[in-house]
Amino acid sequence: SARTYPQLGISDPHHQITHHQNDPEKLEKCTKIQVHHTALFTAFLEKLNATRDGEGSLLDNSVILYGAGLSNSDRHTHSPLPTVVVGGGAGSIKGGRHLIYPEGTPLTNLHVTLLDKVGVPIDKLGDSTGKFSELLG
Repeated sequence: SARTYPQLGISDPHHQITHHQNDPEKLEKCTKIQVHHTALFTAFLEKLNATRDGEGSLLDNSVILYGAGLSNSDRHTHSPLPTVVVGGGAGSIKGGRHLIYPEGTPLTNLHVTLLDKVGVPIDKLGDSTGKFSELLG
């Protein structure tokens, strides 16, 4: 977006900065913005974790997908796309793992799997080719 981050000392529009062409100054600004976004996400997760919900927390009973739309914003590449799934899904998701899928695996496979986990079973979404069995068990 054209959003600026004056609170971080960044007056340039975010989108223009992401087309950094490996310029160290733009990369530093991108990093500041990404660290800021990660801190906001962390604060959100802390609030969810502190909010009681049944016998656990709201985080325990949630499924949250967080990541970027691009792997390399300068080139608009979509692979590899770092993505994190947070929350316990009311006991349906095992946490504390780092899973790496083969190059070219559609992200929509994760979407189909997560929809199944939250009670919306579907066979296909967009370019999906299946479900992530590691998340189903």
